Amino acid sequence: MSLEQDLKSDPPCHPRACAIQSCLTKNGFNQEKCTQFVDALYDCCQAFYQRNGENAVTASCPKFSLLRLKLEQRKNA
Repeated sequence: MSLEQDLKSDPPCHPRACAIQSCLTKNGFNQEKCTQFVDALYDCCQAFYQRNGENAVTASCPKFSLLRLKLEQRKNA
């Protein structure tokens, strides 16, 4: 699905969160094999907060402050 479709899902970004779970299950919960799915979720969540504001809530995304921290950590890794 496209970013736009994932943003319109209920809850927003849910398909990307499910893709992480599916990847982890298929790969014996080895997080390193699923980083592209985590990146995709974070991209969706970032777009969600840009559209709806930092105080918006969706079950599929970390709170804005945590997302910002996670993105910074990934950038510095």
